[in-house]
Amino acid sequence: MAPSGVRGLEIDGRFVKFTSIGVYLEESAIQSLAATWKGKAADELFASGDFFIDVVKGPFEKFTRVSMILPLTGQQYSDKVAENCEKYWKAIGIYTEEEAAAIEKFKATFKDQTFPPGAAILFTQSPSGSLTIAFSKDGSIPDSSNAVIENKALSEAVLESIIGQHGVSPAAKKSLASRVSDLLKELDSQKALV
Repeated sequence: MAPSGVRGLEIDGRFVKFTSIGVYLEESAIQSLAATWKGKAADELFASGDFFIDVVKGPFEKFTRVSMILPLTGQQYSDKVAENCEKYWKAIGIYTEEEAAAIEKFKATFKDQTFPPGAAILFTQSPSGSLTIAFSKDGSIPDSSNAVIENKALSEAVLESIIGQHGVSPAAKKSLASRVSDLLKELDSQKALV
């Protein structure tokens, strides 16, 4: 499943796109989400903060690809993500020394990176809570990762910063809600045929 959207900022009265974001869920995600969300239309899923929490915290693997439209430095990217993660943690009351250390490791991973147009940042969030980070300069999938951070709160907060209540990509949220709704309908129709 490959929902996608863009991330940008309003600059001098016009919307400037910086990145394109794709969020991919492991196949088992649909079965997991069906218990609560089957029968819901895409607009209902899009409007529900609880739906996105279930995606972020779900017991299935998530893969996020952030592709550059305009150039960004690793520091620009990691500073903004770190700021969003810290805001989220403080809002839910879980910002501890462990999260602060995970943020420092996250920022160090990006410190010397530059991302020209076409480059990508790849995140894999495992059900156990590890966050694997890889970089691609040409849009390909690299053979190895740049870092693995064992911190469930960080793993969830990175995805939350993209598709959560105050996520940076409403288009990715909308695409994800639409695709999951369609797949849940397919699952229901398959069950009806059995």
